[in-house]
Amino acid sequence: MTKFKYKPDGDVLKSFMKDDSFFRGLRGPVGSGKSVGCCVEIFRRALQQEKGQDGKRRSRWAIIRNTNPQLRTTTIKTWLDWFPEAEWGKFLWSVPYTHWIKQGDLELEVIFLALDRPEDVKKLLSLELTGIWINEAREIPKSIIDACTMRVGRYPSMRDGGCTWTGVIADTNAPEEDHWWPIMSGEVPIPDHIPKEEAKMLVKPDNWLFFTQPPAMHEDKDQDGNVTAYHSNDNAENKVNMRSDYYTNIVQGKTKSWIDVYVMNRLGTIQDGKPVYPMFAPDVHIAKEEIPVASGVPVYIGVDFGLTPAAVFGQKVRGRWLILQEVVAFDMGIVKFSEVLRIEIASRYSDCEVNIIGDPAGDFRAQTDESTPFQILRGCGLKARPAQSNDVSLRLEAVNATLSRMVEGQSGFLLDPRCRTLIKGFEGGYQYKRMQVSGERFDDKPEKNHFSHIHDALQYLMMGAGEGRNILSNIPNISKPFQAKMEFDVFTRKPKQKRQSLWARM
Repeated sequence: MTKFKYKPDGDVLKSFMKDDSFFRGLRGPVGSGKSVGCCVEIFRRALQQEKGQDGKRRSRWAIIRNTNPQLRTTTIKTWLDWFPEAEWGKFLWSVPYTHWIKQGDLELEVIFLALDRPEDVKKLLSLELTGIWINEAREIPKSIIDACTMRVGRYPSMRDGGCTWTGVIADTNAPEEDHWWPIMSGEVPIPDHIPKEEAKMLVKPDNWLFFTQPPAMHEDKDQDGNVTAYHSNDNAENKVNMRSDYYTNIVQGKTKSWIDVYVMNRLGTIQDGKPVYPMFAPDVHIAKEEIPVASGVPVYIGVDFGLTPAAVFGQKVRGRWLILQEVVAFDMGIVKFSEVLRIEIASRYSDCEVNIIGDPAGDFRAQTDESTPFQILRGCGLKARPAQSNDVSLRLEAVNATLSRMVEGQSGFLLDPRCRTLIKGFEGGYQYKRMQVSGERFDDKPEKNHFSHIHDALQYLMMGAGEGRNILSNIPNISKPFQAKMEFDVFTRKPKQKRQSLWARM
């Protein structure tokens, strides 16, 4: 067999590889050896597989990444750095990407899958596997994790001796606070809005274990607690395989949010783009305590549909918009989400008139049946209608108008502090993505990310509750569009004397 040498550098890495739990999650900074450790763990478990009747140690693993480009450029590259084709066997570069390793009595089949390819997801649900490695698990929904747990322990079959060890391993950089990882690891509580049955699926099973590596650097702070500099952490892992100035170099020019996630290994959101709402001020727009429901005042609910539906509850009280509640769901269809909304309305807003305003695309038929999302909402006894427009610029302006409004010396827009996702979005998570070009250039539309769904819902609320009407009424009605002729030359052609001006014809 080809010689292989690896030694984990760090107590957490060592503990991760020594443990036999069915699910093991490893969270750490960039460059901390997570991916390499998982690659080696696959190989190590394959070597530990008991021989079959023919004397072969057979195992089959799947390696999962969120997108095909990430899979090819990052995950597969790391794997082949340690198990190159020339030494370990042929790599099949057609979908599904597969590496066959046959050395001595070892037969290891490794299948690489990207979840942005429907055929790969379908393939995953039919595989008979020994184990699965989920690379960068913060990008993977909990439903996929659950699906993975059902596909392992099936190869080799019990007829051929069964698996010596089976399970799922996962690695990740620090995810957001409301991700399934920190919830199941016990770092944050289960959100109140999650239905009881779904909350049970976020309780950590006894045979699941999460490992957290130390930060790569320490912070230097001034008397006010502001970070002034960073210095190396002697307890950081995988230092033996990194340049001594690696982390010192990568923190240069990075935002604090980026450093918190990728270097300090803290839960959080990376804010590398331009905030959509730069006028948002936490001291002005976030209430100091929970906002009570105003009895008898109409409640407006903005809803964004899709498999990550979101809803925002608000009331307009004496000219001020009070945002009372948010509901964020994951991997949930409109039928289940409608029931969640119905329960919330019945328990908290029973004495108020409730109006639901949703994405105009909700008038199209749902994928689950022949009903539209609005028909499903109405079928649950909920009053629902589409927003007047889906134009992004109009929706953003509807929110901007309330953020900049003052009513009797107070902000015209106030958020309940429990609306955590909305707040994080306002603080920069909802952003214009930085373009990969020189200079400070950003996309002209907000990035579609974890925060866009709840902010879309807020925009639909504002549009449907009257703010959109105010904006639309201020747009001039131009009945006849004017088209310039392509052959017109501004340098040679003289305008006709009797021709009406453009403004006169409008």
